[in-house]
Amino acid sequence: MSEDNIPSDEFDIPPAGQAQGADGASAESLESLKAEAAGLREQVLRYAAEMENTRRRAEREANDARAYAIQKFARDLLGVADNLSRATAAAPADHADPAVKNFVVGVQMTEKELLGAFERNGLKKIDPAKGDKFDPHKHQAMMEQPGTDVAPGAVIQVLQAGYELLGRLVRPAMVVVAAKAAGAPAGDGAANPYANAANEEGEASGGAFDTRA
Repeated sequence: MSEDNIPSDEFDIPPAGQAQGADGASAESLESLKAEAAGLREQVLRYAAEMENTRRRAEREANDARAYAIQKFARDLLGVADNLSRATAAAPADHADPAVKNFVVGVQMTEKELLGAFERNGLKKIDPAKGDKFDPHKHQAMMEQPGTDVAPGAVIQVLQAGYELLGRLVRPAMVVVAAKAAGAPAGDGAANPYANAANEEGEASGGAFDTRA
């Protein structure tokens, strides 16, 4: 049988243009699906990141709540610590009466145990030494005095120890600072480093202070 005698409808072969059009539609559909999948993946990742941030924020807030739950209770105990400190400071260094000696030792042990309990619960005492640099975030300047043996603005004396709870200030240390040298320019924040930040810190803690010389 010659090619001329083969029926035209025996083989169903689509025209060339129609085959190319089907391939183009398939490619376009595939690209659309890829783009949709990429968009969904980005959305899932964004939701996952938001959920993780929410979880971390809630965990941090819960930890802060647990950590600072004792802040008010600790502040109420600071008066007890102050009285014990005054008692040990006023106690006689050497006394002939054994009863007095035992009493002094008992007060000292009580103060030590109380401060140890503070430390174990994150309440740290702020007690700068003479000559230490004034820290406006932890110290409260009560007055200035001439200090010939310390640098201007350094701590001369601690009037009352301060405390911080896990790095958060509960009460600033009340200190006396060395006055600046005579003739130094006034009205400069650097010349009077405790006049601004210390006041803000003290006001935040509810204290009042006197920075007069």
